[in-house]
Amino acid sequence: MLILSPHVKQAPRLIGALCVLSVLAGQAGGADGTKDDPALPIYPRTAQEQARINAVTAPTVDFTTPEPFEANQGGAGTVADTGDDTVFSLPPTTLPLNDRLDFELGHALFAKLWVSSPSSTKASDGLGPLFNARSCMRCHVKDGRGHPPEHPDDSRVSMFLRLSVPAPQTAALTEIEAYLADLDGPNATPRTRPAPGYGGQLQDFAITGHAAEGRMEIAYTEIPVTLADGEVVMLRRPNYTISNPGYGALPKDLQISPRVATPMIGLGLLEAIPAADLLAHADPEDENGDGISGRPNLVWSEREGAPMLGRFGWKAGEPRVEHQSAAAFHGDIGISTPLFPTTFGDCTVEQVACRTAPDGAGDVRGDEIDQSGLDLVTFYARNLAVPARRDVDDPEVLRGKEMFYTSGCASCHVPKFVTHRLEGATSTPQSFQLIWPYSDLLLHDMGPDLADNRPEGRATGREWRTPPLWGIGLTAQVSGATTYLHDGRARSLLEAVLWHGGEAQAARDAVTVMSKSDRAALIRFLESL
Repeated sequence: MLILSPHVKQAPRLIGALCVLSVLAGQAGGADGTKDDPALPIYPRTAQEQARINAVTAPTVDFTTPEPFEANQGGAGTVADTGDDTVFSLPPTTLPLNDRLDFELGHALFAKLWVSSPSSTKASDGLGPLFNARSCMRCHVKDGRGHPPEHPDDSRVSMFLRLSVPAPQTAALTEIEAYLADLDGPNATPRTRPAPGYGGQLQDFAITGHAAEGRMEIAYTEIPVTLADGEVVMLRRPNYTISNPGYGALPKDLQISPRVATPMIGLGLLEAIPAADLLAHADPEDENGDGISGRPNLVWSEREGAPMLGRFGWKAGEPRVEHQSAAAFHGDIGISTPLFPTTFGDCTVEQVACRTAPDGAGDVRGDEIDQSGLDLVTFYARNLAVPARRDVDDPEVLRGKEMFYTSGCASCHVPKFVTHRLEGATSTPQSFQLIWPYSDLLLHDMGPDLADNRPEGRATGREWRTPPLWGIGLTAQVSGATTYLHDGRARSLLEAVLWHGGEAQAARDAVTVMSKSDRAALIRFLESL
């Protein structure tokens, strides 16, 4: 549920929408308006605590020295850099000893390879019949960032294509679709539908006896960008096609959105940021005139049976870590869970053989992964620790931090928050932590160059969630490649910045006119995160 704190100032339309959300959720919020997720055992903040939080999360104006606790990006549970590719796969240092076994069991399920049904390994069957990967770890390798294929034989397993078609204007909307459309009035973004014969994403693998849906193909066009000092940076613009379609002609109005797997670190901390604190950064009508119009994505929670604030995914299309995990089991692997109990995954009504294939559910086992298994995977995902910053007191890094602020990057990549105070020992790593994710988790119009032209929830085809930046400097160490943005088109952090447009155009332009030394300092700062 979503309830606004009294101190949060929002556009009237947003306030009204979120008040309706709180009624739909059917939950009573605390007096301070921060009890926004019934699954979180929250202690309300006192007025004194809120004053301390406001002070500690205020933007810094001193770039001569690091801020207190700045190196501990993930709060008290921050882990040291291991120097190898395991640094994203560690539990927080504050995870109670009694919970370490659950973390390891969750890791085992996260890495588990599923097989097709029927199988003698009854605890592992149910794969597909159509799928993108056989395990969570195949996409989130070492719990890190995915990447696009760089040559024809390169793996496509950590990247896939979302698919949809525009909904006919005469199509009946579901209750939630109608509600979300009402938030934006009669000119709301048209709803989408799964692509006939192909569903909500292109699944490029299939079990024996079934055809894969097709193969993602990427062609790049090189685009030179000349900076103010004469340096030329080559950007690559991707074009996506689908070869070898396995289930008939692709719809002529097919909408395609490429997505690489996102890093897994810090998800539980992001989940524990009070909704009111995120909404305090929303300005959908740009009332302050700074050109930044962050909007929350409001999405349906299968667990709550109500709209919630979207926090996860490239367009903030998932409300909670559990929901994101269950959706990935369903769409990426074809495994049923209590939240998504269909055993055939993303197969459409036209894919009859897929829908009638043997599955791994049963009277004893229930869903192909039951609630206890889903809880373990969720626990693992929720408790992957954030690594410590490096070189926080380096003069060049501090200069780059100043460039980050003065160019306007911090307007969307909000540096710091304090999480809810949570009850219970299992909530220790996420409870009342000063964290540095460098994100507001809101939607922003990023301009036509990054647009996928495919709406998701309330997100338009030009809007993307601000991705957290913590850990971004360890991308090569963990993933073995440096590719950034939702489709991995950027091969360097500078390329990623130069693709920014829309609300980020002014910040992008500020980077292009920086001196070479200031631009290098900015990159050094990002690499320290």
